[in-house]
Amino acid sequence: MSDVEIKAACSDLFISYARLLDFGQFDDFVELFSDDARMNLGFVLEGKEAIRVSMTKRSPELRSRHVLTNISIDVQDDSHASGIAYLSLYRHTGPASLAAEPVEFNQPSGVGHYENTFVRTVQGWRIASVDLNLAFRNSAHF
Repeated sequence: MSDVEIKAACSDLFISYARLLDFGQFDDFVELFSDDARMNLGFVLEGKEAIRVSMTKRSPELRSRHVLTNISIDVQDDSHASGIAYLSLYRHTGPASLAAEPVEFNQPSGVGHYENTFVRTVQGWRIASVDLNLAFRNSAHF
């Protein structure tokens, strides 16, 4: 696999992470990860099963949009890569999130970046670790 193909696969994982999380497709979301994946979102989840359990606890009244930009991937070798993606996070929790209409809001919930590592498995490229780093946080949204 060429560096260009690896970078495309890892970039796709960043984008799929945001889309599947925002639209509540948690079974597919969990499949983005290696079995021993680690997520640090201000609390640490160790392993795919812990990630799955955490997703089941997400409130159906939580509407989110993870807007990722400035994705940059560094290839270490044929089976390992790392990357960074800037995050603008929009969140709302409450009954209005269950309706199809837009929800009023006054600012992003958070702005920061993800630092991820990626590993090639027999199933293809997967996320090995996620580290969320917020530069700005609206505590009213968390």
